[in-house]
Amino acid sequence: MCDYSLEAYRSRPAREGEQYVTHRFSSSTVGFIAPGDPMTAICMACDTKLNLEGIPAALQTALGIKANETVTFARLDESIFQDGVRFANGSQTTLQRLGPGIKAEVIDALVVPHRERQAVES
Repeated sequence: MCDYSLEAYRSRPAREGEQYVTHRFSSSTVGFIAPGDPMTAICMACDTKLNLEGIPAALQTALGIKANETVTFARLDESIFQDGVRFANGSQTTLQRLGPGIKAEVIDALVVPHRERQAVES
């Protein structure tokens, strides 16, 4: 899922094992990019598991979390910006609030590659 405001940008789905970083696009929306490709939004499926690194201290205090956390990507309907993450302690926040520069590694993309689906169907 990519926020509606990122639909004007080239995008691609997240891939397990890849590393991304949060980035503020010219639309002012914060989303994920692959390092070195600031023009392509990386879209996450809901319930994708991520390791985040470098969460700002103020947000750590406000949410009762650490600088590095394993999170679940989620759609948060209570904000105009709906891309967000849920922490193990139940707190959640939008990518907007996380801000740019947070490193993320996909540990479970919840996407089965096409060739694996074919093998299962056979």
